[in-house]
Amino acid sequence: MPGIRYVPASTALALALALALAGCGRSEDGRGVRLPDPVGSWAVESLTTGGRTLHAPESAHLDIGRNQVKGNYGCNGFTAQAAFDGSSAVTVTPGDSTTMACADMEFETAFAHLFRGKLAIDRGPDRLTLKTADGSTIAMTSAPAVTDAPLTTTEWTVESLVSGGTAASLPTEAAGKARFTIAPDFTVSGILGCNRFSAKATVEGSTITFGPLTSTKMACEGAVGEVERTLTELFGSGPLTAKIEGRTLTLTASDGKGLTAKAASAAE
Repeated sequence: MPGIRYVPASTALALALALALAGCGRSEDGRGVRLPDPVGSWAVESLTTGGRTLHAPESAHLDIGRNQVKGNYGCNGFTAQAAFDGSSAVTVTPGDSTTMACADMEFETAFAHLFRGKLAIDRGPDRLTLKTADGSTIAMTSAPAVTDAPLTTTEWTVESLVSGGTAASLPTEAAGKARFTIAPDFTVSGILGCNRFSAKATVEGSTITFGPLTSTKMACEGAVGEVERTLTELFGSGPLTAKIEGRTLTLTASDGKGLTAKAASAAE
């Protein structure tokens, strides 16, 4: 009579863990198509709620881990805890979030309201949809992990100005006109709106301090002139805290004023 074979406790534990993780991983639909693991990086496409569809800003995304989520509602960043029920549902407990007043607060508010509590998971090839109990949805597509753009050698285009916790997009006539590049030796050059400028910067840890700005002397009118004056004051205000998330740079002064800028893509 064959003897009983004992499996070491450590081996049994490892096997159980592997099976548990597999339950939250890839599987196949009825046609044999491989379905994505919810754990990964996802670009948010849209929300449906209250009979309406809200299209997502470019920066709205989720980076879903086994237990934790990091993401962006479109302007404000956030964290959350995630508890998976196999591959069919996840319970989300919101964590920390920034609190800026942003250009598309309707989408931000709706996203924050939907991404909490128990959510059903509907998977398709390279797609993920999270569904609330009332049928509202968060639709996403798979996205490659975004590598942070380097502070230097990147052309940064100013997208918004921050003041008192509020981020305001640049006026249409000024959009895309203010940009700058920091060279490896920390020489800064660019355009404030209509005038070209240069300066020498000092970088220490997460702070950057701009030296005196040298610029051309064209008269800048309207919104372009206002943006230029605001940027000139910001760059001359002392040490700025620099934070890079993906292709977005935020520079913030001690009084809470600052800017957000977007890195140019290779195609640009």
